[in-house]
Amino acid sequence: MDTAKIDQAAHEKAELLKRYRQLLKACKSTLEKGDKELIRKAFDMALEAHKDMRRKSGEPYIYHPIAVAKIAAEEIGLGTTSVVCALLHDVVEDTYITLPTIKKQFGAKVASIIDGLTKISASVFNEQTNSLQAENFRKMLLTLGDDVRVIILKLADRLHNMRTLESMSRNTQLKIASETLYIYAPLANRLGLYAIKTELEDLSIKFTESKQYKLVLGKLHETKQERDKFIKNFIDDLDKKLQSLGLKYKIIGRPKSIYSIMKKMQKQQIPFEEVYDLFAIRIIVDSPLEMEKADSFQIYGLLTENYTLNPARYRDWITHPKSNGYESLHTTVLSNDNKWVEIQIRTSRMDDIAEKGYAAHWKYKEAGVKTDSGLEDWLSKVRETLENPESNALDFIDDFQLNFMGEEVFVFTPKGSLKKLSQHATALDFAYDVHSDVGNHCIGAKVNNKLVPLSYKLQNGDTIEILTSQKQKPNEDWLNFVVTGKARSKIKYYLKEEIHKVAEEGEESIKRRFRNSGIEMTNEDIEKLVKHFDLKTSMDFFYLVGKGSIDNTTLNLKKTLAEKPRQTTEDKSQDKARENAEKAKHKNLVRPDTIIIGENDTDLDYTLGSCCAPIPGDDIFAFVTVGEGIKIHRTNCKNAPKMMATYGYRVLKARWSKGGAVSEKSFLTNISIVGTDSVGIVQGITDIISKQMQVNMKSISIDTVDGRFEGSISLYIYDTNHLDDIIQKISDLDGIYEVTRNS
Repeated sequence: MDTAKIDQAAHEKAELLKRYRQLLKACKSTLEKGDKELIRKAFDMALEAHKDMRRKSGEPYIYHPIAVAKIAAEEIGLGTTSVVCALLHDVVEDTYITLPTIKKQFGAKVASIIDGLTKISASVFNEQTNSLQAENFRKMLLTLGDDVRVIILKLADRLHNMRTLESMSRNTQLKIASETLYIYAPLANRLGLYAIKTELEDLSIKFTESKQYKLVLGKLHETKQERDKFIKNFIDDLDKKLQSLGLKYKIIGRPKSIYSIMKKMQKQQIPFEEVYDLFAIRIIVDSPLEMEKADSFQIYGLLTENYTLNPARYRDWITHPKSNGYESLHTTVLSNDNKWVEIQIRTSRMDDIAEKGYAAHWKYKEAGVKTDSGLEDWLSKVRETLENPESNALDFIDDFQLNFMGEEVFVFTPKGSLKKLSQHATALDFAYDVHSDVGNHCIGAKVNNKLVPLSYKLQNGDTIEILTSQKQKPNEDWLNFVVTGKARSKIKYYLKEEIHKVAEEGEESIKRRFRNSGIEMTNEDIEKLVKHFDLKTSMDFFYLVGKGSIDNTTLNLKKTLAEKPRQTTEDKSQDKARENAEKAKHKNLVRPDTIIIGENDTDLDYTLGSCCAPIPGDDIFAFVTVGEGIKIHRTNCKNAPKMMATYGYRVLKARWSKGGAVSEKSFLTNISIVGTDSVGIVQGITDIISKQMQVNMKSISIDTVDGRFEGSISLYIYDTNHLDDIIQKISDLDGIYEVTRNS
């Protein structure tokens, strides 16, 4: 072995020892007799199993399970069982170690958790199955019924993978980051792991919206000294006021996450400088359980006496905790410097649960501390949705993302019981939340004693009484306005049962027609009829027969069966999508209109996604659609996270080529302009676009209200630099407040 290799081996050995000691230190608070030996035993097994393996970065693979174990212990607060499972989480999938060996060495519980982690491994997806990622996610959630530590360890695993994503290819970065943003960050939030949720969001947009991420990061660095000084002065002033209460507390000031700042900029269409609450102040009071609420509101009362509060920003999650167990009072106050500051008030226990989520919740529960976290109710609703046998995996992942990961609305029954439903839930969603039969027979509702339709969107504080009739039954229109997974699944189940009844009648009708025609009915014959009518399944065919949509005038049995079978539209589309995806994986295309797809050279057609209108200079990816060929999207397209998370195998690497072709083609994009309504302002804008920049406009619309105008312009530009020049020149006009790109 040469000197360099010897030095590297020595360095890695020293680094390994250092990381192992850091892990033990992280476990210190939860260690019991015999735990150190158990952790060492798991470490030795993992070290031996992974001894010849390295990560993409070139580091020894064993660094990864150690890091996951350290996250589990230090950042989440899990105990020895979880640390052992984290150290061994990849050995069954990636090495010669078997599950029976794990069970023999560490017991049934550790084996069960590792079995769950192995089953939900989503590192490599089967490219022939477009719903496998959704199925993997569903399998992961099924472990909620057994041991939620499987999911928590999966989140720890994902967090470390995101922290080390730099070493992966650009395409892999986009897929993993999008999946993380779409699924794992909201899931961490729902399990109360706020710190992990925040870091996952920031790490995701670092790769999916890298330009904007770097812009905000740079702005935060530029303003750090000023912000630190402001936070210190504000905390000093606040501390003097709080001392009069005689409570034991601490005050923490921290900047908002880059993700939350970016989302605010995008949602409100404002620059970084106009985001007023770039930081939050947290007051953590050390209170006994019976005094928590009183102490928290005592602090809030002091704030109302000493500061101007923004009533629209008040949130009370102590009286009504979030479903993930989160408890805190939020308000926004005006500082002495006339800057708005968000203040969060919580106790030490609440802060522990807010940071460490599920693990902290169970720590307090096992200690006999009764808290209304609502987490068990949430888990129960998830299990109920998972147990629905009719649920399609892809529908499920959308329903889950919408219903279990978003914000909530708090409403009351006529008897005053509190109900928590997904934001945008309707009266019909509420009816199904009460009971399936109530939902199926719901004809309307009374909200605050006023009659409302089934589609009424619930508001915080509403009191709801459901009206029913035994004559009422679900119909397909209901699916257009319910949002909760329970309501959707129950309606679909009812409709499917109705379809089955009609289909059974249709099948009997077809059997009679076969008998009357003197033909023996076979599965091959039915399949030929299904394809003849361009349907997907025999159930669809029988249903249309039962409904009367296919009758003697539309079906000549003998003639149809004698025809040559033909491909359905779905067959053709799927074949084309697979063909294009396979071509693009191995081939590469330099087109006259400047986009390169895949790895080598070939000829593929594509179109630009209308949802995000990519232009040269944007970070982009290619997506193989079913029926519409390859579409190009921006990596920060609003639809990108869902596409990459749900259909990762269809995502292909794409980039703009360099050369003269870029300047020969223009691309349609849209900009929004806000300013003062003054004489000549519109002419000034159009002069810049048409005369100075010589850019063609497709359309322009201007609306004015009370001396302010808002405009939207569609124009043809060459690339992002060209667009930036136009935006800058328009921004320099007197009376212009802001100019932003729309899509």
